Amino acid sequence: MIFLAVIYQYFSSIMTKLPSFKLLMGFEAAARLGSFSRAADELCLSQSAISHQILQLETQLAQPLFLRVGRGVELTVAGEVLLRSVQRSLSVLAGGLAQIDTYLDPGLVVIVAPAALLQGWLQPQLAALQAAIPELCLVLSVDESARYIDEVDVDLFISQRPLQQAGVQDHSWLSDEWVAVVSPQRMPELQALPVHQHHQVMGLISLEADFQNEGPSHQFRQQLAAFRRRRIYDDVRLQLDAVCRGDGMAYVLRRQASEYLQTGQLLILPDYPRLAAAPWILSSVAGEPRAEIVRQVRDFLLQAGEAEAAF
Repeated sequence: MIFLAVIYQYFSSIMTKLPSFKLLMGFEAAARLGSFSRAADELCLSQSAISHQILQLETQLAQPLFLRVGRGVELTVAGEVLLRSVQRSLSVLAGGLAQIDTYLDPGLVVIVAPAALLQGWLQPQLAALQAAIPELCLVLSVDESARYIDEVDVDLFISQRPLQQAGVQDHSWLSDEWVAVVSPQRMPELQALPVHQHHQVMGLISLEADFQNEGPSHQFRQQLAAFRRRRIYDDVRLQLDAVCRGDGMAYVLRRQASEYLQTGQLLILPDYPRLAAAPWILSSVAGEPRAEIVRQVRDFLLQAGEAEAAF
């Protein structure tokens, strides 16, 4: 506690020593323009007001910041150091204000979902969604820790587990299943062999999460027992990419591989069992959302899920 108190006092003392924003803006303009009079014109002040602000700043810092040269001024070494710091700070501030402008966009809707589902299923839907709601500005995040819809400005949250959060409605949305997939270039060599010999020519590309009870390594233990694991990833997108490259076969969630399957980059192995997986849950504020556009996006996604109820 004593340590925290010392830190607090230290930062408090720093904050009390910071010059006012008004003084720093006057200094920045004068330094950038090389003239008190031009700085005064830019800031709609009198030249005497700018001179007074610079004098206040120099007194507060106990450092001369300008040298008078003819009708203009030049920075001292201390002035040059301060100018670089002020301009960096103004740049950061401008960037922050630009972000605020973005988040004030009335068309903004924030969706949080696993990266693989965003890439594999949702991304291909976005053109139709944007056409249906032209004013829409989507923020798509894979930060699944931002799950509290009423606390961190998340409008829609997608997961395979319901949030069960007060004031939030969990919609059972997209059904899913585990399927065995392989690249088109590797399919012929598997088709030439009976299933029980596939392990002789094909390795398994797995995820770390597959070894959990609900993963394919558990569910399909008998079918996969003879296969040698070629690679283990902690990201579905890398797993799918490896299978597309012909590095092996994998059991994956069909929704996460949706675009690969639709474009023919992956094929489902026909003689391997499938197993229903937990459905994807779309969570939103119960009742009326904060804006009509959020309701429109939610309804679009729910209808898209209904249209794909049957694979």
